[in-house]
Amino acid sequence: MSNIIEIQNLMKVYDNNYTALDKVNLSIKKGEIIALLGPNGAGKTSLISNVCGISSITSGNVFVEGYNVEKEYRKTRDLIGLVPQELSLEPFEKVWASVKFSRQLFGKKRNDNYLENLLKKLSLWDKKNQIIKSLSGGMKRRVLIAKALSHEPKILFLDEPTAGVDVELRKDMWSIIKELKNDGVTIILTTHYIEEAEMIADRIAVINNGKILLVDKKDNLISKMSKKTLTIYTKQILKSIPHSLKKFNLRIFKNEKKLEYDYTASGNKTGITTLLSKIKSSGIELIDVQTRQSTLEEIFVEIVNND
Repeated sequence: MSNIIEIQNLMKVYDNNYTALDKVNLSIKKGEIIALLGPNGAGKTSLISNVCGISSITSGNVFVEGYNVEKEYRKTRDLIGLVPQELSLEPFEKVWASVKFSRQLFGKKRNDNYLENLLKKLSLWDKKNQIIKSLSGGMKRRVLIAKALSHEPKILFLDEPTAGVDVELRKDMWSIIKELKNDGVTIILTTHYIEEAEMIADRIAVINNGKILLVDKKDNLISKMSKKTLTIYTKQILKSIPHSLKKFNLRIFKNEKKLEYDYTASGNKTGITTLLSKIKSSGIELIDVQTRQSTLEEIFVEIVNND
């Protein structure tokens, strides 16, 4: 799979000498969904702005389909659709007119069939003659996506696409994003919802303090970095850990009949067999054992804290 975006040693320093992006390198493959995760102020929106040509680059290069975003702005901008975080829409304009106007801005030939199919895919066709002010927040978000896709771009940037949207509409939006991927659109999204990245992304990039800390396939990231927790339910409440079990760094819970043991999911030797044998020989009676794998959110917090 070839790369559609190449970001090389990208720097963005604002007039107040604040470094928003610090030598960022990132390659994005055609047709993938990549989630850009990071806390507020990490550099996510600055990165999008530089790639989309909205703000100037301090140094470094960005290429979209081989075109330089500064030297060949018109060609790169034509390939990109952007859905901003803010609901920036003309409130008294009708849906159809708004989407049609967005297409015209890019100098595209009239294609009502394409726009009709687009609105149908986004469940907006029955609302095409409604003014935008009358729509719900979720529907306004769909209008933004329709406007971003009106000129048939190959790449779609989604900056916090489900911000302020309820859980049901979020799931609806995830389905839309997956459909767009099936149509061959490359999607880059920023999100604060870790489960969003876990549900729909192929790869995850973690950014903090203007630096890319890690880029990997979602499944690889969870497999390599996640920990598992073994919860051991006992017949009696333990007041202390027996000396023979000290090396396992077990957690004990006051007034609860359980112990917890952390181990690395990718390790060849987990130590579980030895632990359970030692527990048995120490005279502790077991009732049940359960395992739980750490979530992507826990992994993300650990990466950022380590940075």
